[in-house]
Amino acid sequence: MREASRDRIKAFLTLLPSMILVGVFVYGFIGNTIWTSMTDWGGMGALALDPEKNFVGLANYVELFTGFLGSGFRQDLVNAVYYSLMLLGGAVGLGMFIAILLDRKPRGEDLLRTIFLYPMSLSFIVSGTIWRWLLAPQGGVNVLPTYFGLEPLTFDWLSSRSAILVFNWQDILRILLYGVSLVCILAGVAVLRKNRRKAMRRLASGVAVGLFVWLFGDVVPDAYMMREEHGFNLATLGIIMATIWQYSGYTMALYLAGFNGISQDLRDAAMLDGASAAGYYRHVAIPMLKPITISAVIILSHISLKMFDLIFAMTGPDNAETGHPALNMYLTTFRANEFATGAAIAIVLFLIAATFIVPYLVSQYRERGRR
Repeated sequence: MREASRDRIKAFLTLLPSMILVGVFVYGFIGNTIWTSMTDWGGMGALALDPEKNFVGLANYVELFTGFLGSGFRQDLVNAVYYSLMLLGGAVGLGMFIAILLDRKPRGEDLLRTIFLYPMSLSFIVSGTIWRWLLAPQGGVNVLPTYFGLEPLTFDWLSSRSAILVFNWQDILRILLYGVSLVCILAGVAVLRKNRRKAMRRLASGVAVGLFVWLFGDVVPDAYMMREEHGFNLATLGIIMATIWQYSGYTMALYLAGFNGISQDLRDAAMLDGASAAGYYRHVAIPMLKPITISAVIILSHISLKMFDLIFAMTGPDNAETGHPALNMYLTTFRANEFATGAAIAIVLFLIAATFIVPYLVSQYRERGRR
C-alpha cells in the first residue's frame, strides 16, 4: 500500500508542472476571454494603458445574434456552416474514393499516393495564392474552354453576389430544432434492428421535438430577431474547392492505412462468400473503419473553423461574400479595436468546436470504462 501511494505521489508531482501550465495558459486564457466577452472593452479608449472595462453580461452575444450591427457576423456564421458541411462531404468522400482506388494496387501506386498527399504539405497561404490565380476572372479556369475553341467562362468564382438556399434569420431557431428532430429520427431508424428500445426512445424524442416546434415555434417573438436573408453565397465555391483539394489527400491517407490494416484473410473470406469488390468495401471494409471516419470528421470540422489564412490569401479581408467568423474576429479585434466583441466571436467558435469534440471524448471515455 505504501509503495502504491508513493507511486501516485511521484506521478502527481511529475504531472504537476504540466497541469499548472495547461491550467494557466489554456483554461486560464479561455476564462479570461469569456470574461472579456462580457465587458464593453472597445471604442476610442480601447488601447489605453488602463482601459475602462464595464461588465455588460451577455449583451455582446445578443448583439451578434439579434442586433443590427451583427448582420455581417451572422452571414459569416452561415458561411462557416456551409464551409464545414462541404469540406466534410467533399474531403471525406473524395478521400475515401481515392483510397479505394489505391487499395486496388494500381500501377504507380507509390507515385499516385505521393501526388494525392502532396497538397497537404502546403500551407493555406501557398495554396490560397495558387487557387486565387486559378480562379481569376480573366484567367485560370475561366479561359480553359478557349483551348477547345469555346467561349471563356464568365463566372466570378471569388466575388459572385449570387446566393442559393436563402432563408430568413427569424426562422433560424425553428430550422435548428427541426434539424435536431430529423437527426434523432434518423438515429432511431439506424439502430431499429439492433436495439428496438433505444430506437423507440430516439424516435419518440425526434417526434416530440418536431411537434414542439410545429406547435410552439412562434413563441419567441419575431421582434427579437432581425428580419434578414442569409444563404449559400456562390463566391464561397472557390474556397471550398481549394480546401477539399488540400485535405482530400489527408483523408485518403487515413482510409488507406485503415484498408491496409484489414486482414487479407477477411477479404478472401468475403470473396469466397460471393461478395463483389463493391460489396466488400460497402459491407465489410468501410463499416470497419468507422473510428477513422469519426476522427476525420472531428479533425476536418475543427479545421473548417480555422480557415482564416486560406480566405485571407484568396479573397482578402474585406470580401463580405466569402467571410468567416475567424476572419471577422480578427477584423473586429485588431482593426476596429472592439476587443469585447472579438472575444465573444472567439467564444462562439470555441463552443462550436466543442460540439464536435466533447461528444467524441465522452463516447471514448465510456468505451474505455466498459473495457
